[in-house]
Amino acid sequence: MALSAEYVVSSLQALYGDVVTSGDVRAWCAMSGNNYQTVTRKIEKYKTGRGKWNLTIQEAQDQLEKTYQAPAAMPVIEQNLIPAKDDVFVKFGNFDDIRKIIKSRLFYPSFITGLSGNGKTFCVEQACAQLNRELIRVNITIETDEDDLIGGFRLVNGETVWHNGPVVEALQRGAILLLDEVDLASNKVLCLQSILEGKGLFLKKIGKYIHPTKGFNVIATANTKGKGSDDGRFIGTNILNEAFLERFPVTFEQEYPNPANEYKILYKVAASTGAFTESSDLDFLKRLCDWADIIRRTFYEGGIDEIISTRRLVHIVKAYSIFNDKGKAILVCLNRFDDETKLAFLELYDKVDVDFIKPDSELAS
Repeated sequence: MALSAEYVVSSLQALYGDVVTSGDVRAWCAMSGNNYQTVTRKIEKYKTGRGKWNLTIQEAQDQLEKTYQAPAAMPVIEQNLIPAKDDVFVKFGNFDDIRKIIKSRLFYPSFITGLSGNGKTFCVEQACAQLNRELIRVNITIETDEDDLIGGFRLVNGETVWHNGPVVEALQRGAILLLDEVDLASNKVLCLQSILEGKGLFLKKIGKYIHPTKGFNVIATANTKGKGSDDGRFIGTNILNEAFLERFPVTFEQEYPNPANEYKILYKVAASTGAFTESSDLDFLKRLCDWADIIRRTFYEGGIDEIISTRRLVHIVKAYSIFNDKGKAILVCLNRFDDETKLAFLELYDKVDVDFIKPDSELAS
């Protein structure tokens, strides 16, 4: 009768427990009349070191693999992860370069930095939309850890099943992984080091290696360059590990659009609301762009500490479509600033637009 691995394991466990040594195996061979080399080949997969075997390892591994094969909480493969094309999008800045990187389907991690509200994330989304590429966006915070990124075990219908994280999904699907606001991260994002080298990922919790599918790429966006924020504008940003940053071959510096492109953006937003019908309405868009441009130039020269973003201008346009009042639209969207800054911005707009009637602050209440 052939000697089976199951018999050897159960017999050794009965005599010596789950962990056995070469001395235990030799003693068992002497008692059972079996060859030492033959027996050790039978239990090779349980070996943990020289002359040591853990007879429970493979059993646990088999259970993990079985657990992994169980259905996840949501069959993500059925989801459509291609972003929708946005009619108000206007390309500017680094869009063409980002699009070329994504179109190449080469693994080339890219870092995009720039002030808030200047279209960094929107740029990546719309490049994927135009190229019909799947995008998985992860909003990074200080609390983001390996379990959030890679995945982990989840309780589903009373059973513990492995659930892929967004990074594993992107790897397997050949999708673009967007790490949004990556400078808010802690050193826990270092779990992505091998991924940023294009080497895939070993899931140690289930003993499985995930190879990157062609087309997979990583793009990170941030308000800083990963060196923290000295001026306090972006509280919560952290100094990222140098080894992490070094794994991004290229860094793009995203600026706000010039007045001409910004007008195109606001025009499309205004058209989508259906509220801008008069020539004076379109003139309002032009005045907003001029106003923002002056504020930004003053900001870059160190004259003021705050700035009007493209996103804030879009807020104003939408507010105007609701209230049909330029003064109130601007005021309610400036209320996020301190009183001194708000007053200065209102007075400046008053100089840009001769027809503007500066609102009373009570209008915003």
